[in-house]
Amino acid sequence: MAEMLTLPLPLRAPAPPPRPTIPNPIITHRQPHTSSSPPRLFSPTSLLSTSRPTPTSSSRKPRLGRPLDPSRGGTGGDDQPWHLPPSLSLPARRALLALLADPSEHFSPRDILSALPENDLAAVVNALASRAGHPGVALAAVRAARDLHGDRALHQPRVLPAAVRVLARAGRLSEAAALLEAAPAPDASAYTALVSAFSRAGRFRDAVCVFRRMVDSGVRPALVTYNVVLHVYSKMAVPWKEVVALVDSMKEDGVAMDRYTYNTLISCCRRRGLYREASQVFDEMRAAGFEPDKVTFNSLVDVYGKARRHEDAIGVLKEMKNAGCPPSVVTYNSLISAYVKDGLLEGAVELKQEMELKGIKPDVVTYTTLISGLDRVGKIDAAVGTYTEMVRNGCSPNLCTYNALIKMHGVRGKFTEMMAVFDELRAAGYVPDVVTWNTLLAVFGQNGLDSEVSGVFKEMKKAGYIPERDTYVSLISSYSRCGLFDQAMEIYKRMIEAGIYPDVSTYNAVLSALARGGRWEQAEKMFAEMEDRDCKPDELSYSSLLHAYANAKKLDKMKALSEDIYSERIEPHNWLVKTLVLVNNKVNNLSETEKAFQELRRRRCSLDINVLNAMISVYGKNRMVKKVEEILSLMKENCINHSAATYNSLMHMYSRLGDSEKCETILTEIKSSGMRPDRYSYNTVIYAYGRKGQVKEASRLFSEMKCSGVKPDIVTYNIFIKSYVANTMFEEAIDLVRYMVAQGCKPNERTYNSILQGYCRHGRMVEAKSFLINLPKLYPGISKQEKQRLLELWAKHTS
Repeated sequence: MAEMLTLPLPLRAPAPPPRPTIPNPIITHRQPHTSSSPPRLFSPTSLLSTSRPTPTSSSRKPRLGRPLDPSRGGTGGDDQPWHLPPSLSLPARRALLALLADPSEHFSPRDILSALPENDLAAVVNALASRAGHPGVALAAVRAARDLHGDRALHQPRVLPAAVRVLARAGRLSEAAALLEAAPAPDASAYTALVSAFSRAGRFRDAVCVFRRMVDSGVRPALVTYNVVLHVYSKMAVPWKEVVALVDSMKEDGVAMDRYTYNTLISCCRRRGLYREASQVFDEMRAAGFEPDKVTFNSLVDVYGKARRHEDAIGVLKEMKNAGCPPSVVTYNSLISAYVKDGLLEGAVELKQEMELKGIKPDVVTYTTLISGLDRVGKIDAAVGTYTEMVRNGCSPNLCTYNALIKMHGVRGKFTEMMAVFDELRAAGYVPDVVTWNTLLAVFGQNGLDSEVSGVFKEMKKAGYIPERDTYVSLISSYSRCGLFDQAMEIYKRMIEAGIYPDVSTYNAVLSALARGGRWEQAEKMFAEMEDRDCKPDELSYSSLLHAYANAKKLDKMKALSEDIYSERIEPHNWLVKTLVLVNNKVNNLSETEKAFQELRRRRCSLDINVLNAMISVYGKNRMVKKVEEILSLMKENCINHSAATYNSLMHMYSRLGDSEKCETILTEIKSSGMRPDRYSYNTVIYAYGRKGQVKEASRLFSEMKCSGVKPDIVTYNIFIKSYVANTMFEEAIDLVRYMVAQGCKPNERTYNSILQGYCRHGRMVEAKSFLINLPKLYPGISKQEKQRLLELWAKHTS
C-alpha cells in the first residue's frame, strides 16, 4: 500500500482531444457475456495497450507557410486575422515576418534574431506571446533569445511575463517556474503569468504557492492576479472564510473589484452550496454599479441548484428574462443537474422540454446529465433511450458521456459491457481522464474488488495523473467499500499531508467509511471538524450519520435525527427522507420504513431503485409476499429495471420461506439479464438448499460459484458446515474446514461453534473433546483465547 501511494507522481496527462465522430449507440446494450470463462474485469495492460488506436487531435497545426502582409495583416495559426503591432520597429517587423515564413525559405530563429537590438528582440517575443497560434515559433524565439543573450534577456520586465506564457503554452511549466525563480526582481505581471499558467494546467496548489511567494516577496498583486487566484480558490473549494480573507487583502491594497471578481466570488460558493453568501455577493455587485451578465446569473442558478433551492433558482431564471438576459443552454443545464441530483427526474425532463420549446437545443451536457440521473434511479432502459436520442439528434458524446456509461454498467457488475465502452472511448480518439480513472476506482470498490482498485490506481499513476481531491475521495470510498477501513483512513491522512483542502465531498467519503463500520462517535467528531473548517454538512453528510447510527444499532440517536428531519430542523431534502427508508430497513423497523416511504410519496418524489429495493427488503424480511409484489408492480409502472439488490432481496425472502427452487430460479434470472451474480446471491441460494438438507444441490452451486470467478467467503463455508453438521456429516464438515484454511479463509467463532455444538447436541462428547484437542492441527493460527472459550463451552455442555 505504501509504495502504491508514493509521491510525487508524474505530471498530469494532456487534456483529451475533441470527439471526432459519433459512435455506434449499440455500446450501451451489447449482448451479455456468454463464454464459460469468467468475464474480464480489469487488465492493466489492456487499458494502456499500444495496440489500441492512438488518440487523435482535431487541433490544427500552426500554419507557418503563409507569409503575412504587414499592411493587411494575415492569417495566423488559428485562421484568425493578425495585424502586426503598430509599435514594432521596421527591423522587428521584418524579423517577425521571417520567423513566421516558410522554414525552408529563411535562416534559423537564432540567425534572424542575432542582428536585433535587445529592445526589438523583446518586442518580437511579446508579439509572439500575445498570439496562441504559433507556439512552436514563440518557443523557438525564446530559446534563441536565451542562446544569444543569456537569461538576462528573458529577465527584462517587458520580456519575462511573455517568456513565462510562451514556455507554459508549450507545456514547459517547470522551465517557466525556474525562469521566474531565477529572475532578480519579477514584477506582478510576471508572477501573474505563472499563476495563470498553473491554473490553466489544473495545478491549483502550485498556483497558490506562486501567489504566496509573490506576496512574501513584497510584490503587490494586481486585479488580474486576484481574479486568477479567486478562480483557483473556486476550483479548490477553499473554505469561504479564506476566500473572504483574500478579498479583504484585495481591498486593503486598494484594488477595486470588477464584474469578473464578483462572478468568481459567486462561483466560489457553488461547490459548498453557500446560497446566502452568493446572494450577498450578488447584492454587493449591483450596489457597486455592475449589472449582472449571463455568467453572473448562470453561476447564481448553479449555487441555488447545488443547495437544492429550486424555487430560488427558478426565480433567478425569471430575473434573467426581466433583465433582458435570456437563459442559455448553460442555465438550463444547471437547473436540470440540480433537479436530477435531488431525485426530481420528472422536473428535469420538463425543463428539457421547456428549453426545446424555446428553441434552445440540448447539448451533450444536457443528455449526459439525464443519462446519469436515469442510471441513478435504476431506469436503465430510459438511460439507453436517452443516449440513442442524443446520437440520433447529431449530438456527439464526449468523455463525460463515456464516463457515465462506464459507471452505469460497472456498478451493476456488467464488466464486459463496461470494458466495451472503455474500448469505444479509446477508439473514438479519447484518452481516459481523471474522471474515467476515478469512475473505475469507484466501480471496482463498490463491487468489493480491492485488487482491481489497486490495479487501476497504479495504471492511473502510470498514465501520468497526479491524484487530486476527487481521486483521493474515490480511493477512500473504494477501499472502505472493500472493507479496508484502515487503508481508507490512510488515504485521507495522505491527502491532508499533500496539502489538499478537504471539502464536503471528502468529508462525506470519510463519513461513509465510518458509517460502514458503525463508528458513530468518530462520525460525530467529523461533523464537529467540518464546522471548524467552515464546511457545512449537506444531505449526504447527515445520510452517512444515519447509516452510522443504524449500523451501530443506536436506535435512540437514529430516532432523534429522524425527528429533526421530519420537523424540518434539518432541511428536509428528499435525499434524507430516502435515507430514512434505507436505514430503517437496515434495522428492520417496518413501521418507520413505511412512514418514510409514504412521506416520499406525499412529496411526489421520484422513487429510485434504492428506495424500492429497501421496501422489497423490509417486506421480504417480514415475509410479506403481497407487499413485495406491490412494489415490484410499482417498479414496472415506473420503468425501473431490477438491480442485483432487487434479486438478492427476493432470493432472501424465498429463502426464509423455504422455497429453495424459487431462489435458484431468481439466480438464473440474474444471469439471463446480463448481470453477474455476486457472492451474496450465491450464498443466499446455497443457504436455502443447505437449511433443507439438500447438500447435493448446494454443492453444485458452490462449484458454479467458483467457476464464475466469485470467491467463496467465510459465510459460504459456514453455511455448508452448518448443513453438514445438521445431517451428522461431521467428517465432511472437518474436511471442509481444512479446505477453507488451505484456500486462505480463516475460520471464525461461528465455524467452531457449529461443529462443537453439533457434537454435543447429538451426545457425542468424546468426539467433541477430540475435535478440540486436534484444533491446532486443523488450524494452526487459532488463538489461545479461542481455544479456552471453546473448552469452556464444551464443559458447559458436559455439566
